[in-house]
Amino acid sequence: MSDITWEEPFCGEGNNCFRLGTDADGNGYVAVVGQEDSPITDSLSALRTLILDIKAGKADHLL
Repeated sequence: MSDITWEEPFCGEGNNCFRLGTDADGNGYVAVVGQEDSPITDSLSALRTLILDIKAGKADHLL
């Protein structure tokens, strides 16, 4: 697996914490804090859209 650069954890209500990361190949990653060794991966564009929609309240039930 490529080296992943992780951002600071994002924690929603109820301690639902996850981290976003990227690698040099332009892939994006999402992982639960403490489980960064098994992240969900997709294109950076797809994950950016997902996170922006969550933050906009379109999918707040995911947090």
